[in-house]
Amino acid sequence: MGGPLAERLTGMIAGADSEIDLPEAALLVASHRYPDLDVQHYLGELDAMGETLRRRLGSSANESERIVALNQFLFGDLGFAPNSDDYYDPRNSLLNEVLDRRVGIPITLSLVYMEVGKRIGLSLQGVCFPGHFLVKCRVPDGMVVLDPYSGGISLGLVDLQRRLREVRGGEVSRAIIAGLLVAATNKEILLRVLRNLKAIYLRTHQLEDALAIMDWIIGADPEQAVEVRDRGMIYQELDCFLAAISDFNAYLELDPACSDADDIRQRLIQLQHAAARLN
Repeated sequence: MGGPLAERLTGMIAGADSEIDLPEAALLVASHRYPDLDVQHYLGELDAMGETLRRRLGSSANESERIVALNQFLFGDLGFAPNSDDYYDPRNSLLNEVLDRRVGIPITLSLVYMEVGKRIGLSLQGVCFPGHFLVKCRVPDGMVVLDPYSGGISLGLVDLQRRLREVRGGEVSRAIIAGLLVAATNKEILLRVLRNLKAIYLRTHQLEDALAIMDWIIGADPEQAVEVRDRGMIYQELDCFLAAISDFNAYLELDPACSDADDIRQRLIQLQHAAARLN
């Protein structure tokens, strides 16, 4: 993986959370497929959407009126919609494709929602809710939780409890729900986009694309032992023996008590034999 766009994301994601420009970073993710992507063009699209809606609203609109207008603008006028027919299409996770095609999955539709909403003065934050990314908005009397994947509908406590119960079962008390509604950091949101793509590429056996995504995931936190192991397995499948050996050794150093240590050591033996045959 290379090129100036990919390198810019590598530097951004390895730095402090405050240094991550979220919409730019989300667009830079697409550089593994579009190395010459015009990032500024798509950032300009978000600006233009926000400006169009801001002029339509005027300065006197309150938060509720802004939310209603944002929902109508994005999901009514512009036609942004969930891609429920082809949820695992990787284009649903690439922000440039979402802006071009106006379909996406929860996290990318939420990114568009947050960025346009911020441009009209809404205080929006992402929420890494289990199973389905959401957005929360500060309002004068508290907070509302919104679902851009479902047209920006507002979700109450009962809705959130039902959703959580469907995903993982068990207790779904008010306190548990409140604990899950913390604002996601820029890096957490970006990592969720990347992990979605990793899962999609592995599901469709697009290993070289998965490898590019995993380099960014590990770059964000090199101590993620499982991610290092998973990358080693991809290298092994691609017959990149030395890279696989390096990752498996790093995995065992990061997590010496891992439950699959015997399997990894066996893989290392096989890889060392394979690498020796090439020399």
